[in-house]
Amino acid sequence: MNEIQLCLSEMRTFFLSGTTQDVTWRKKQLITLRQSISQYETTILKALYADLGKSDFEGFATELGIVYAEIDHHLKHLDSWTKKHRVRSTILTFPSSAFTIAQPLGIVLIMSPWNYPFQLTLAPLVAAIAAGNCVILKPSRYSEHTSQVIEEMLAKAFLSNYIATFQGGSAMNTELLSHRFDHIFFTGSPNVGKIVMESAAKHLTPVTLELGGKSPVIIDAGINVKLAAKRIAWGKFINAGQTCVAPDYVLVKRELLETFVEELKKSIQVMYGTNPLNNSDYPKIINQKHFDRLLELLTCGTLAYGGQLDPKALKIAPTIITEPNMDSNLMIDEIFGPILPIIPYDNFEQTIEFIQNREHPLALYLFSDNKTHQDLVVNNLIYGGGCINDTIVHLVNVHMAFGGVGSSGMGSYHAKAGFNTFSHTKSILKKGNWLDVPLRYPPFKGKFSLLKRLMK
Repeated sequence: MNEIQLCLSEMRTFFLSGTTQDVTWRKKQLITLRQSISQYETTILKALYADLGKSDFEGFATELGIVYAEIDHHLKHLDSWTKKHRVRSTILTFPSSAFTIAQPLGIVLIMSPWNYPFQLTLAPLVAAIAAGNCVILKPSRYSEHTSQVIEEMLAKAFLSNYIATFQGGSAMNTELLSHRFDHIFFTGSPNVGKIVMESAAKHLTPVTLELGGKSPVIIDAGINVKLAAKRIAWGKFINAGQTCVAPDYVLVKRELLETFVEELKKSIQVMYGTNPLNNSDYPKIINQKHFDRLLELLTCGTLAYGGQLDPKALKIAPTIITEPNMDSNLMIDEIFGPILPIIPYDNFEQTIEFIQNREHPLALYLFSDNKTHQDLVVNNLIYGGGCINDTIVHLVNVHMAFGGVGSSGMGSYHAKAGFNTFSHTKSILKKGNWLDVPLRYPPFKGKFSLLKRLMK
């Protein structure tokens, strides 16, 4: 029996013991997790800097702080989420009472990416713990420093028959996916997501896929261009653009194009200076493979700003591309880097058609004060989620679910949505014995008209 199979066997035994069913016990595990993160805080931030060049501020704001908020929210609401919820009965089930109850799924696999290696591993873990599951984690090998800290931290805090971490590359992914789990939660690219889904289908294992895509920005006429440029620059170049919901391209009203590009340049300079490659607040590209991939994209349009490189440090300056080649990888694939194409449009309806003709994005950002245009985008375009007059910040609202649609993913998490993802909502009807209505039993002669009145 290999290591993974042995771990799964021990987890199954532990889960069937019923220990994780106890809500008080789950809370203790969440508290233990929070305390462990706090103890490892400095080590985690150093690992994030080693992997992605993140400053302590960015590392805490985009990784640790979000996980802390998730833990606190789950602790606050777990009693409510796990209690029985009464459901109305109907005349057809009279006399009876009905209720639903959330039940843990069992053993779940969480496969996380490298771009936010701590947050995107620990946030779903929080939800899985709160829901009462045992968990196997598979962090990314690209973010090796953070993955190693996660493994060490969790091994000290929890027994391996409850939470276990497996490191490795594609061979480890393949091996893990060959086993049966009760749920698989994957964050990563659509191409790998297809492999995960195909493997899960062999065991009829449900999946949550948090993928990506080309998240557009629409800039309408009559807006505060300076403020829009500032918020777009922040959302695009945080983590050097390596964010699944980063603005991927901008559709701007043609008469605002020149003004917007100038304001975008100014915002970049205010945030990162005239030499961002030497700015300690500006992160790096994860590895040489992705650095080389991004270099090719720099040639797929007119370089309007940026483009400076530091190959040794794996840094690419914030870059603006105008007149992008629509048939190039810049406009076909998710950029996942600090390169932002700008595309002008003449009338607002063109933006709707442009986005509708592409795969459903994970996020969409509209900068508009026009209520009609706001309603048109929200009601007629299909995308995972987003903002009106801002970027990225919808993710930090702990009360909102996050997830994609179509090629950008399936399922959702964050707060109660995460708890629901890792739970099965069981429906129970409790029938009274003091009366047994004879209508449902054969013989049916003379009962049909009464049945129609009750059910039609």
